[in-house]
Amino acid sequence: MATNSNSKATQEFVPIEEVRDGIVVLKDGGLRAVLMASSINFALKSADEQEATLFQFQNFLNSLDFTVQFFVQSRDLDIRPYMHVLEERLETQTDDLMRVQIREYMDFIKKFTDGSNIMSKSFFIVVPYTPPTLKVSEGPLGKLPSIRGIPGFGKSVDAKDRSRSFDESRTQLQQRVSVVEQGLVRSGIRVVQLGTEEVVELLYKLFNPGELEKPMPMGLQ
Repeated sequence: MATNSNSKATQEFVPIEEVRDGIVVLKDGGLRAVLMASSINFALKSADEQEATLFQFQNFLNSLDFTVQFFVQSRDLDIRPYMHVLEERLETQTDDLMRVQIREYMDFIKKFTDGSNIMSKSFFIVVPYTPPTLKVSEGPLGKLPSIRGIPGFGKSVDAKDRSRSFDESRTQLQQRVSVVEQGLVRSGIRVVQLGTEEVVELLYKLFNPGELEKPMPMGLQ
């Protein structure tokens, strides 16, 4: 019983209701889209190129009329997928000399990564959208909504209204995503919006930092 109680208490601190069509739906009705961005080797650019990049990025930030969040995820480089590819090549290789070279190369990679602190960095941008809510005011006819808004995602809203509300809010969110994408592309940065599986994997690793080297549970894949 204590374990179930602790699990329930932990989940209460997570503000996420669900991940739907690549969109994070928060418990308060807010939506979040997550973009993954490429990096720029700023040091290899000329002085003019550096100035142009900074100018474009400054213009991008000044053009936004909504907040965005930038964050960098750093973790030890996982070479297991690459080693798996090499092992497959080794098994299918018929030339003895090539087999020896592949095996020596695999040993070199293992020793090099074990003796060096090699980190991989991923860059993300979180784009938010919070739908307006209905405000209720007292009037001569009783409680009436003072403004029109989009229904939230609470239990009092039926499934049809929730679906329509989500579609309308997602349209507004995607417009913001387009603005961010265009601004970053002008700065020389490539971006891609994460899908449902990528978002779930990212969230799982964020909330389970001690299990980065472990495979994800089957229910989350």
